[in-house]
Amino acid sequence: MTLSLATPYELGGLKLNNRIVMPPMCQYSAIGKDGMPTDWHYVHYVSRAVGGTGLIIIEMTNIEPDGRISDQCLGLWSDEHIPAFARMVEGMQQHGSKVSIQIAHAGRKSTCAEVPVSSSNQAFSDQYKQPRALTTDEVKRMVEQYRDAAVRAVKAGVNSIQLHGAHGYLIHQFHSPSINNRTDEYGDDPTRFGVEVIQAVRSAIPSGMNLQIRVSAVDYGVGGYDVNYGIEVCQKYAAAGVDLLDISTGGGVSVNALPPNIGPGYQLPVARAVKQAIGLPVIAVGLLDEPKLAHAALVNGDCDLVAVGRGMLRDPYWALHALQATGTKPAAPKAYERGYL
Repeated sequence: MTLSLATPYELGGLKLNNRIVMPPMCQYSAIGKDGMPTDWHYVHYVSRAVGGTGLIIIEMTNIEPDGRISDQCLGLWSDEHIPAFARMVEGMQQHGSKVSIQIAHAGRKSTCAEVPVSSSNQAFSDQYKQPRALTTDEVKRMVEQYRDAAVRAVKAGVNSIQLHGAHGYLIHQFHSPSINNRTDEYGDDPTRFGVEVIQAVRSAIPSGMNLQIRVSAVDYGVGGYDVNYGIEVCQKYAAAGVDLLDISTGGGVSVNALPPNIGPGYQLPVARAVKQAIGLPVIAVGLLDEPKLAHAALVNGDCDLVAVGRGMLRDPYWALHALQATGTKPAAPKAYERGYL
């Protein structure tokens, strides 16, 4: 079989029409402070399903109000959220996309918490509030909140769950050795929090449901870590029960800590290294907007799925256009077929 963007993908109970993923991207569009999806979110996500995307990952959705980056971020901390998410999920699925949702907590990167929480009391930067370190009992309760949010997501009808362990948010704040200076069990093993979250979520969702985690496999700058440490983290999370790794980089130790060379496909070598070391399937991300580059990432074995963020913000039908650009006649909606003749 010749591998391409159009190649269907199957992993356990997750069956995708193609290898194209819309990654989680915060919309900052919730109205008020209740974390509810709005008509903006419905149109935003469903239009990308109409546009042919194989897997759509709903943006960072938070386990408690103080876990949000901003008051305009989404939440799943109560059953009252379920109907609005269910409407959105059903709309995407009606157009052939499968749906995942990123469950998260911003930790010390929350701007709306009066006092943010983290693994330690270190602020992300001078522009962020001083956090307080969670107590051991609070960490254990936080694990339960991740589980509870995932259960609500399942009730809303998602096909998959993603946990956010990247970009300097709470799970990342625990497994980063320069941020986590704890002296309890969650400091003795910095990955313990992430492992417990994975195990708790895995135990509460259907046995065949796909469970992903997004990880910054490299964290740049002073206090960051290299890909070897990132692979160790991914190994722990794989052993805990994730099926699929979404590999990104950076965001943990400093707002100014950037990779030395940012350009199209700059994170592909890291995705490939993790894929080869762990043996789990990998989503790659990072300026893969050019269809032929995204196609090449698959053909070259860098990843199993490609995630395109900015390209899909600019073009809801990026997937259809990319399939066409790489030699496949896209299965456009009947109403749009004339545009693809």
